[in-house]
Amino acid sequence: MACAEAPRIESEDLSDFAQILPAAPEICARQPKRRLELDSTAHKNGLAQLVLTLVKLLHEVLERQAIHRVESGSLSNQQIERLGLALMQQGREIERLRKEFGLEEEDLNLDLGPLGRLL
Repeated sequence: MACAEAPRIESEDLSDFAQILPAAPEICARQPKRRLELDSTAHKNGLAQLVLTLVKLLHEVLERQAIHRVESGSLSNQQIERLGLALMQQGREIERLRKEFGLEEEDLNLDLGPLGRLL
């Protein structure tokens, strides 16, 4: 791996390169070692944020579809009741998981740049 401050030689004569080569390890020794620090908790929370964002998006799509079906009159009262209970339980579970992973409500609302906010 090349060091950030390694000297450059532009020469067609290999002896010029050989003169600078012994100095290169000293230069590299002065450079701080760069390591990738992986925090498993951060990755777990990042994955949880992504999954919960997708689940919340699907939940909102299901709610909108349910409202459309209720307003169109295509569901019986029993179906409306079951659908409402299922959506409420799903919403509570999403909220429980969000709190368990230490995520805020705005963490599930990703910014899609020019498209605006996700939710």
